[in-house]
Amino acid sequence: MAGNPVDPLQTLSAALAVPADSKEQADILATLRESLETHPNPIPILCTTLIKTVSSAGDSLLKRWVLDLLHFAISHSNLSNEVRTQLASQSVDTLAVLLHDSNARTIKVSIQCLSTVYPLLFRSLCTNRTLRQQWDVLSQCKARILEFIWSPTASTGVKVSAIKFMQRVIIVQTRGISDPRLQNKNDPNISNVPVDHPFLPGPALEAEGMKLLESVITMLYTSQNPELLSAILHSWSNLVRQRPALVQLVVSSLSSWTPTALSGLPASSIKSVEKAVRILLIHISRGPHGSSFGAQINEALSIQAARMERASAEEKARKAAVAVSATEATKKRPSSTPAEHPSDAKRMKIDVDIAGNASAAFLASFDFTTLPISLITDLIVANLQAFTEPALLELVQTYRQSRGLAPGPPVSRTPQPAQPTPEATPTPGPSAETAVKDEPVDPLQMDIDEEEMEYEPDRLNMKLSGDETITEEETIPADFPEALTLDLIDSTLLGPKELTDFERNALMRGSVGRIWDGAEELKVDSIVPSQWPGASPTDMWMLLIVRMVTRVAHLDGDQLPAPEDGGDAVTKVDFYSRQDILRQALCDYIMADFPSRLHLVTTWMNEEWYNDRIRMADDPHWRPNYESWLNQVVSTYQTVLEGKPEGKPDGKDKAFARFLLDLPSVPPDVLDLLRDLSVDPDKMHVGFTSLREFVLERPSLRAEALQVLLELTTHPDPVTRRAAINTVRRWVPGIEPMHSMIRDFALQILRRLQKRPPKEEAPKIIDEQVSASDENMEDGQLPAEDLLQTPYLPEEIELPARKAHVLQHVELLFALSVKIPEFLDEIFTAYGQMELTVQEAIQDLITALIKSLGSSNGKLLTLMRTCPPGSESLALRVLTIFTEHGRPSAQLVALVKGLISDRDLDARFLIPIIAEMDKPDILKYLPRIVSILNGQQEPKNLVRSVFSSVVTTPPQTFGSVSSNLPRVRQSELLTPAELMVLLHEAEKEIGLKSAIEAIGVCFSMTDVFRSEILAVVMQQIVDEPVLPVLFLRTVIQAVTTYRTLVGFVSTTLLSRLITKKIWQNPHLWEGFIRCAKVIAPASFGALLQLPKEQLRELVDKQPSLKSGLREYVTKRAGNKARVAGFLDIFGEDDDVSPVAPATPDVVMASVPA
Repeated sequence: MAGNPVDPLQTLSAALAVPADSKEQADILATLRESLETHPNPIPILCTTLIKTVSSAGDSLLKRWVLDLLHFAISHSNLSNEVRTQLASQSVDTLAVLLHDSNARTIKVSIQCLSTVYPLLFRSLCTNRTLRQQWDVLSQCKARILEFIWSPTASTGVKVSAIKFMQRVIIVQTRGISDPRLQNKNDPNISNVPVDHPFLPGPALEAEGMKLLESVITMLYTSQNPELLSAILHSWSNLVRQRPALVQLVVSSLSSWTPTALSGLPASSIKSVEKAVRILLIHISRGPHGSSFGAQINEALSIQAARMERASAEEKARKAAVAVSATEATKKRPSSTPAEHPSDAKRMKIDVDIAGNASAAFLASFDFTTLPISLITDLIVANLQAFTEPALLELVQTYRQSRGLAPGPPVSRTPQPAQPTPEATPTPGPSAETAVKDEPVDPLQMDIDEEEMEYEPDRLNMKLSGDETITEEETIPADFPEALTLDLIDSTLLGPKELTDFERNALMRGSVGRIWDGAEELKVDSIVPSQWPGASPTDMWMLLIVRMVTRVAHLDGDQLPAPEDGGDAVTKVDFYSRQDILRQALCDYIMADFPSRLHLVTTWMNEEWYNDRIRMADDPHWRPNYESWLNQVVSTYQTVLEGKPEGKPDGKDKAFARFLLDLPSVPPDVLDLLRDLSVDPDKMHVGFTSLREFVLERPSLRAEALQVLLELTTHPDPVTRRAAINTVRRWVPGIEPMHSMIRDFALQILRRLQKRPPKEEAPKIIDEQVSASDENMEDGQLPAEDLLQTPYLPEEIELPARKAHVLQHVELLFALSVKIPEFLDEIFTAYGQMELTVQEAIQDLITALIKSLGSSNGKLLTLMRTCPPGSESLALRVLTIFTEHGRPSAQLVALVKGLISDRDLDARFLIPIIAEMDKPDILKYLPRIVSILNGQQEPKNLVRSVFSSVVTTPPQTFGSVSSNLPRVRQSELLTPAELMVLLHEAEKEIGLKSAIEAIGVCFSMTDVFRSEILAVVMQQIVDEPVLPVLFLRTVIQAVTTYRTLVGFVSTTLLSRLITKKIWQNPHLWEGFIRCAKVIAPASFGALLQLPKEQLRELVDKQPSLKSGLREYVTKRAGNKARVAGFLDIFGEDDDVSPVAPATPDVVMASVPA
């Protein structure tokens, strides 16, 4: 029900559709209530809708259900305080009306609801100054409930509920704890009322609360109702805990209390109130506020103990007096029937005491069943105490002689001489002087298994006397007449009446029923402890019933017909059939209420197992019953489970697990059954509980049960797998031998993920080839036949590996690693031997484990520092998890820096921590990060993220990942210009292609690398003694992106490059030419500064510039000789068609890298 709630509206509609107050309606409403207790969110809507509907109706099942649901929602549900307060506010008017209902139960539940409604609304009204009407209704409810306390017509249940309400009002209308550090915001009290509140008069309410407390104390001293007094005392435990200022008043009241007002009540009622007072005083003394009242409480407890002891002695004396009076009354009472004298023809003559006969006749006529058991016990004790010990022994001896029993031990006061035995014949008989020690034997201590002899008194007497032979005459009493002797010799005993199968079964059922009913009575009546340790009368009757079913019937082989007649088989079938009917009846009785009859079924199964052993020792052909009836019980229990709502067992019911645990022998198919139950979502509780108990308490089955649990940790269903993991992880660490078995299993399952040698390279048959194969096998690889296999894992993991399959292998080990981080060594070691797709799945699945361990875990940090070869990518994943949602610690930064220095690790290790480094380290490691660019989008995104974290101007997506977290020390960041310059200066370390891609990333960050930033970068680089190869390419990209930079480049940058004799560097000279072409005609002025030889080379490489330059020179009309020289360079070639200006993309593509 908890996992699959019902639809409240649909279920409620179904309840309203069936006949009112019917069993069907009760069942449907019970189902809805169970669902709402687990999922209480719909309760407020249902209650507010239904409470007003049923409030005006008469008493009905639906009305009681709605009131109980409202009480649960307000008082016991896990709804928030706001929701409960709102529900209380919506229900208070209806509850006020229900206080006048004619049904006492309705009134009582309404009072119980208002006991919680009052503090909830009081706290709400302290802050809400507009709900005056609601406070008036609440005050009316309070007045009405307090009237019930003093009403002579109100029932006790209503009064008890009203007293609890009054105690809650006292707590609310008194002041709470004054220390603000100890105050509880969920404790509404009078201190919460503002001084200027419009309708909550704080002083008046406080005075009313104290007056009510005085009324309670007065009631404690004057009330004669023990139930009301118990309710007062029980509620005071909350009062002293929440209101320490009132502890002194409570202690004083309890110390001076005496049960004077309870005089005339039964002693048991007075004693219960005394115990309640004592318990409360002890509770206060042990609490935080009782230390200052210790002496007063101890004195009160000592006085009360003496008072209770006196009362107990007086009650015992009263009972003894009643017993004596009853004894005297019985002695004076005449006998109702005359004593009947026994006939001499029917029995032997014995001397009987006349007083004994009279007493026996009177006792036979008296009906002791009319007396209470306690009085009978007192009468027996009083009568025994009326005799001295010698007199009592004489009475015992007289009784034994009257019954023909062997005499007991002689009385020391008046020893009796031995009676001579009369001799009828000279034939020696049993000696009368032979002393047989007659000790009482407790039948509960006798082993029934040893009582397999038939009842033969003569043979038993012969054995006891030591004679080997006995005649028929010796068995005849000496004083019998001869005729009587002959009659006895000729007489024969009648055989038992033949019963039909139906009569036989009816007789057995009746016997079993009477035995069981007698055991039920003995549960209450028995007051004498058994001499059998751990046994009770119920246990003995239970054992008797079971042995009647299992051991009473005997299959006597001597009386069977001959085998050739076929009678043997028929008789056996009839015998087994009769016994199976009895066993089936016992099984049906047990399964009708399995949890409460657990002891009976356990006793039955143990008896069946033992009976099979002793019967098979005598008869090899005996049909065993233990396993067949165990299977019958188990299968019936499965049927019972399936018949429960949704097939789910009670979560608190461990009866079946305890039953299996107490079995003398557990067949293998029981473990298979538990495995099947464990994989059933509705029954897994029973399966896992039983398997867990087997592991803990059955060492002989521990390995098998634990193996089942471990195999279930690889189950494909996540619910089953996690249930199994939660079951076995409790034994790790330290609980042996389970810890070692679980550890070995988890590691063997992990090794299944490692690479395996191809089947064609499997070891050869002969030893030499096996040795060679082992030597050539890679580290960490296992031959296929050495791998552990479970029923739920594929023989080989399919590649590419699926994450769900990998999780089946590693989830147990991950769960264990939380408790034992040393398992991480095994994970990292095995990781290097896994396929790439398996490694990728491990990187994803390990996230939760790493987060739970945290970045300060010493084992993880050590593993990152010393990760085995091949596990570097896993260490990088761990580092990434640490920095996904937080800044890396200084310890982590230092660790990674050391790793980078000591080992040739991937530059990706630097990305999560680069933002936390100092500027010198950033400048040192940034080129290495940039070198990962390879034209792919993922590395480009990583580099863009790094650039965003190391420059002073963050991007708009700042803060989405750890590397973008804000820096505290802005001076440690790089300026955009410094970053661009660094990319040019480290172009050789980075690589030209990676550097070009990195510069392109910078240009894509237009909000950071603006035109003024690029101008600074170009100015700074052009002043360097050695220009980077990519400089002119960057210039072309800058003027292509920002046309505003054309003027700066044409007037300043190109002229500066000409003075640095740019043509001496072929790569830079080629870039210069292309740059001049891109910004033409703005570059013409700077180009005329070139020497004629370089100018001629430029126009030869870019003929399209000739016409523009010629036109530019002609228009300027300067020095004619100089103009003529330029025109000579540019020529008058009209046949050369002008080349259209190249687009930026074309230009960038043609610039040498």
